[in-house]
Order: sequence, then C-alpha cells, then structure tokens
Amino acid sequence: MAGKTTSSKAATAASKTLRSGETGSKSKSAGGSALSQKETRNTKNTSSGAATKASKTLSDGRSAKASRSAAGSALSQKR
Repeated sequence: MAGKTTSSKAATAASKTLRSGETGSKSKSAGGSALSQKETRNTKNTSSGAATKASKTLSDGRSAKASRSAAGSALSQKR
C-alpha cells in the first residue's frame, strides 16, 4: 500500500514551523514528521508519539497557522 505524501504547501508550512524561533517542541515534532514524508515514494508514517504531539498542536489555540498545517499533514499520514 502506497503511503501518503506531504503536499508542497504543507511542506512549506512545516519548514516555516521548524525555522521559527517561537515554535514549541510539539509543533516542531509535527513539522519534522510532515517534512520527512515529502518524498515521492513515501514509505514513512507518522509515529504514535509525533501524532500525539500533532494532536496537541491542533488543540492549542495559540498555535500558528503554519504549525497547524504541518500538524494536520502529519496526522493525516498516521496509520
């Protein structure tokens, strides 16, 4: 079964999340997970730990739009 890949738009958001000095560790974890799944032939999936952090990022009303986008991408790739 082919894995889902991160779109270019979501990868850009993940990159912004990782480069931001104001981003928390949970958001960075979700961004890293999403960015690692940008490959054309993706065989990677979001780990349970990264999915939990992505969920917390989405639940936190203080999260930036780019962080929420990266977290959503990471969660969509959880199997």
